[in-house]
Amino acid sequence: MSVQSTRAGMVLLFLRHHCVQARAVAEDAPEGIRRAGLRLTHTPAVLISRGRIGEQLGKIAVLAPLDERRKAFRLLIAVFAVADARRRERFCSGGCGHWWHGLSAAG
Repeated sequence: MSVQSTRAGMVLLFLRHHCVQARAVAEDAPEGIRRAGLRLTHTPAVLISRGRIGEQLGKIAVLAPLDERRKAFRLLIAVFAVADARRRERFCSGGCGHWWHGLSAAG
């Protein structure tokens, strides 16, 4: 396994963790797939559509072929965005300790 492959895997696991922290739910899957620009037949889209989101996010994060990792990255980012937007609105509007909520787009 190359260093690049290992780093890519670590990034996907990091994103999976943040999807879980943002409280992603199965209902986030269709919008995540749409935002990621994936077809419903792409492996990450098929996996996330099967329910049990925590388990499926884990499977997506360890996909091996480079092409599947690219799709997994796009999907995990999109699902995180959907889940985090809901979390920010419902639970974090008055302030919170999530480090990523302190990031600025300009910075």
